[in-house]
Amino acid sequence: MTPDQTDTRALRNALGRFATGIAIVTAIDPDGHPIGLTVNSFSAVSLQPALVLWCLDNQSHNLEAFRKASHHAINILTNGQQDLSNRFATWPTDRFAGLAWRAGAGGAPVLPDCCATFEVANHTQYVAGDHTIFVGQVEAFADIAEAAPLLFHTGQYRTLAGV
Repeated sequence: MTPDQTDTRALRNALGRFATGIAIVTAIDPDGHPIGLTVNSFSAVSLQPALVLWCLDNQSHNLEAFRKASHHAINILTNGQQDLSNRFATWPTDRFAGLAWRAGAGGAPVLPDCCATFEVANHTQYVAGDHTIFVGQVEAFADIAEAAPLLFHTGQYRTLAGV
């Protein structure tokens, strides 16, 4: 690696060239309270069995609660849910104050009007560098076919052209 390739800001900028969807991952903490945060690290892993993954920074104050949760809900945001994305990316705040949601598998909060939702059992976790990879087995899912996703590219929210 050249010296500028070891610069984490330069690496982050290069990784940001890959457009991603935005999701809010939710769960119920050991005290029975809803928790959640905005991520763009969601990915499909397998169809048989149905597995998905997402990643969380090892410095997150919610890491242990997500590790201990029996289930997570992965809520894929629509292009009209930028405010919701910002709400769950901001700390400290009561992210669920005044927010409508329903209890999904294991009680994990499922948010309304998302492009897709995945209710997953907390299957496996892997520490990889400065993040933990959570692999979940899909127990239930739903989608809204006509909903356009909210995207993230080069550090900014984006939408698909023509959708």
